[in-house]
Amino acid sequence: MRENGPESGPNPVVLEPERWAKGAWIFRDRTLQRLEVLLDEAFRIPGTNVRFGIDGIIGLIPGLGDVLAGLLSLIIPVAAWIRGVPYIALVRMAVNLGIGVLIGSIPLFGDVFDIAWKANRRNYQLMYRHLGEPRRHTWKDWAFLFVLATALAFVFAIPVILVVCLLRLLYR
Repeated sequence: MRENGPESGPNPVVLEPERWAKGAWIFRDRTLQRLEVLLDEAFRIPGTNVRFGIDGIIGLIPGLGDVLAGLLSLIIPVAAWIRGVPYIALVRMAVNLGIGVLIGSIPLFGDVFDIAWKANRRNYQLMYRHLGEPRRHTWKDWAFLFVLATALAFVFAIPVILVVCLLRLLYR
């Protein structure tokens, strides 16, 4: 009689990567949920139901604020990748984050957009929706992550480059 072989019937399989099982505290459910709330929903405008987080506050620093907030926002997609969320969900997370950083870098309008867009909340919900589809990571996964990180680096660099160009024009 085989206990864990393919002929022994359906057995529940836990597909947690070893590094997740040992787990860094930052990638745990409670920490990710608190991060999402801190970045997108920690504060409320008095007299309204409008909630915002430090993402909207940091974004008030022209150019660099959105890049810093975007870097904090990368924690959720990285946690999703570690936990085995499918590529399509990671791409959607990257798009959510990219939209938030690009439009968020527009002075004032971008900050209002960040408060309404809530990229971290969207990404956190995407991660949980896809946790039922875990997978092990191969070299292709690492290559995909490298391409995705490179694309995001370009997205984050755009506001910084625009601020530098603007400052050069002002000082000429």
